[in-house]
Amino acid sequence: MRKHGRVMMALVVSILVVWGVVLSAFGQAKTEETPKEAAALTIARAVVGTGVENSEPTGAAETFPSSTEKVYCFIEATNIPKDTEVTFVWSQAGKEMSKFSLPLKKGSRWRTYAYKNIYGMKGDWKVEIKDADGKLLKDVTFKVE
Repeated sequence: MRKHGRVMMALVVSILVVWGVVLSAFGQAKTEETPKEAAALTIARAVVGTGVENSEPTGAAETFPSSTEKVYCFIEATNIPKDTEVTFVWSQAGKEMSKFSLPLKKGSRWRTYAYKNIYGMKGDWKVEIKDADGKLLKDVTFKVE
């Protein structure tokens, strides 16, 4: 009878071990699935204008007179997965004139802006908005006449 009890005990232990291995493997297969990618940082709006009031751009235009002292580049960022920064790169006729980085806080939406004193510098302008890794997120072009 003792022999029979040991055999039964060994059988139960074996079943539990096999069951544990099967469940463990099943659980690992589930955790190895690729999680859905979090939505990436997006620039929902990028606007150039002559100012910012109440957290919104003012004087939005594609062309500015040479008498315009400053041009503002306003952005609205969405889907910000972590605290980071964006860089505004101001170029005139393909030549980089200025670069300025500003923070973005983690969250669903963040608005910020940078400005450039243009002092009547006529020509074609571009503002590139880049992420912390230097990847281009959005650009805006304008002209000073």
